Amino acid sequence: MNTEVTSSDATNLSSSPVGNFKDLGLAEPLLKAIEDAGYTTPTPIQAKAIPLVLKGGDLLAGAQTGTGKTAGFTLPILHLLSQKPAENPAKGKPRCLILTPTRELAAQIAESVVTYGKHLDLKSMVVFGGVSINPQINRLGRFLDILVATPGRLLDLANQGKVDLSGIEILVLDEADRMLDMGFIHDIKKILARLPKKRQNLLFSATFADEIKRLADNLLDNPGFVEVARRNTASEMVEQTVHMVPQAHKRDLVAYLIKENDWQQVLIFTRTKHGANRLTEKLVKSDISAMAIHGNKSQGARTRALAEFKAGQTRVLVATDIAARGLDIDQLPQVVNFELPNVPEDYVHRIGRTGRAGASGAAISLVDREELKYLKDIEKLIKREIPKVQIEGFTAPTKIEPEPPRLLRGQQPNGGQGQKKKQGQNDRRPQGGSKAPEQGKQRSFGNQPNKPSGSRKPNNKQDSQASQSTANMSEAARHQAQPQQPIYAADLNVPRRPRSNSGGGRGNGGGNAGGNSTRSSGNRGNRGNSSGNRGR
Repeated sequence: MNTEVTSSDATNLSSSPVGNFKDLGLAEPLLKAIEDAGYTTPTPIQAKAIPLVLKGGDLLAGAQTGTGKTAGFTLPILHLLSQKPAENPAKGKPRCLILTPTRELAAQIAESVVTYGKHLDLKSMVVFGGVSINPQINRLGRFLDILVATPGRLLDLANQGKVDLSGIEILVLDEADRMLDMGFIHDIKKILARLPKKRQNLLFSATFADEIKRLADNLLDNPGFVEVARRNTASEMVEQTVHMVPQAHKRDLVAYLIKENDWQQVLIFTRTKHGANRLTEKLVKSDISAMAIHGNKSQGARTRALAEFKAGQTRVLVATDIAARGLDIDQLPQVVNFELPNVPEDYVHRIGRTGRAGASGAAISLVDREELKYLKDIEKLIKREIPKVQIEGFTAPTKIEPEPPRLLRGQQPNGGQGQKKKQGQNDRRPQGGSKAPEQGKQRSFGNQPNKPSGSRKPNNKQDSQASQSTANMSEAARHQAQPQQPIYAADLNVPRRPRSNSGGGRGNGGGNAGGNSTRSSGNRGNRGNSSGNRGR
C-alpha cells in the first residue's frame, strides 16, 4: 500500500486543522454546493481521502461512524465524472456503482449525491428491495451516471437485463464490514464478475477487521490507505455509561429515564424485532411517542418512522441493528442500548449514531448480569472501561409484566403467518399435538387434516447445530439465516378449499379471493423484508 496513516498520525489528524474544501482541488460547482449545505472545513477522512480519489487510484479508507466518510467519496466521484464525458453512453448503463448493505444507508448516500451534485449535469438513482421493482426498471430506461444500490436488488435487475454494468468506471463498497457480516460476499462476487476489469475501486469501512483487509487484497490494486482513528474505537465525543438492571425492569427504567431527563430525541437499540415492538408498546402506554423500525416493517413504514423522528414528531425511535445501520440524524443527543449486542463491533456502530461530526452525545447501556460477558468483550474491543452509574430515584415495579414464551426460530405467534397476537393468547400449544387449534389461533388454508404429533417433533440435533453456528452472529446475520415461512397452501401441502357455484359459495369464494390477495401481498411483503435485510 502506497499511503498509510498510523494510529498516532490519526490522533494528530483529528486535532489539527485540515484547511478548507477549496484546497482539495474540487470543481467550482461542487464548492458552491458544499457552501450551500453550510460546510466550510473538511473532516480528517475527507481531507485525506478526497485528494487520493482525485488521483484516480484505488483506496482503502476507514473512519469512525459519523466522521463524514460519505462525502469523502461522493465529492471526488462527482468531480471525476463531471470532468470526463462518458464513453459509449447508453440507457441503464451507469458509470459509477456504489454498493451499500442496507436500504436506509443507500437512501442516505443517494441524498448526498443529489445534494452535492445539484449544480452538475449528472444523473443518479438508488435501487433497493422492499419496494416495487417496476418504478426502478422504468427509471433505468433512461441515461444514468451514478447508481446507488443494495446487492440483492441490483442482482435482480442485472439478471433481468435491466441494468448494464459493463461501463462502470468507479466502484465503491461502503460499510464493507457490515456487508461481510450480513453474508453478502457471494453477491458481491457475482456483481464483480459483471464489471469491467479496468476500473477505480474504493472500499470504505467504519471498522477494519482482518476480513476487510483480505477482501481489499483481492479487490484493490496498490491502494492508498487512510485510517484516521484507531481501529474499532468509539468516538471520544460520546459519553458512555452503564446502568446495571435486571432484564424484567428495563422497560420501566427506560420510560423513567426519558421522563426524568426530559429527553426529546432518543434512539434505542434492541437485540430482537419482538423486543423492539414490546418496548415501543410500553413507551406508548407511558404517554411517550415512540415508533419501531426493524426487518419486519415495510420500507414505507420504516421511512415514515425515520422521517417523523428526524422532524421531532416522534420522541423515541426503537430499532434493531440491521435497520439502524446507516441512519444519519443531525445532532442526535441520546442513544440507549436496551440490550448489549453480542457482537462487540455492533456497539461501536450503535453509539456512533450520536456524537457525529464533532457534536457531543451520550450513550447509556442497560446491562443485566447475564450480559456482563458481552460488556467485557466490548470493553476489550474499545480498550477502555465503561463506568457503571447507580440510578437514583428509580423504584422497580412490584408487579412485573410477564415475558411472553420464547418462540422457535421461524415460528410466529399463535402459529400463524404474521397474524397479530391478541391479548390473553400467550399459551403454548399442547405438546401432544392432538388438540385442534382454536379458531383464530392459526391461519387456515382450507380444510387442514390433523397431523400426527411426530410430524411436529423438532430435530434436536439440527437445532443444536444451528444454535452453535449462529452463536457469534450479529442480529443482522442471524436474520439472514432465518428460514422463510410458507405462505401459500401449496407450500404446506394442504388442499385448497373448493369453490361453490351457489350464492353462499360465491360469498365464501369472495372471502377466499380476499384471503388469497392478502396472502399474495403478505408474500411480497415477506420477500421485501427478507430482501431488505439482505440488502435487497
